Parts: sequence; structure tokens; C-alpha cells
Amino acid sequence: MGSAGIPRVARNDKEPAGLSITAASLALQVSRPALSSLLNGRTDLTGNMALRIEKAFGVKMDTLMRMQAFYDIAQAGKQERNIRIRRLQRLAHVHS
Repeated sequence: MGSAGIPRVARNDKEPAGLSITAASLALQVSRPALSSLLNGRTDLTGNMALRIEKAFGVKMDTLMRMQAFYDIAQAGKQERNIRIRRLQRLAHVHS
């Protein structure tokens, strides 16, 4: 789990306003632990949280979700050699 880049974007947009995590969580109407987990990379960005960040700080939801998707793809790529799955061949027609 985690989200690279997402914490930086969220932090960059809230620090100039002088918001603490507590104040930002109130603005986003989420719990402080939920926001802290996101900012510290312990949870992934959800569509709901991305929408809240867009509404509160003006960072586009689709940009945030793309960043999360790119991160997820990169993380999956790091696991490729550990995932040993053979491509399935087209199944022959099975008679019942």
C-alpha cells in the first residue's frame, strides 16, 4: 500500500495555507487518522478522497488519481519476477 507523489501534492497545497493535518482533515471532512495515513503512505488514495482534495485545495481529482495509478503500476512492475503465471492458451470447446 501507499501512494508516492500524492502526499507531496496534498502537502504542497496545504502548507502555504498554514494548515495542520488536523485543520486539513476538518476542511476535507475526514478523520485525522485517515488523512495522516494517506499523507504518510500507509493507505492508497481513493476517488472519494481525491474529490475532497480537489474541492478543498483545487488539485484536480483526475490528476491525483492518475498519479495513484502510475504509482500502482510501478509497484506491480517491481513484483513481476515474483509472479510466475503462464499465459493461458485458448480453451478447446468443451462438450457438456
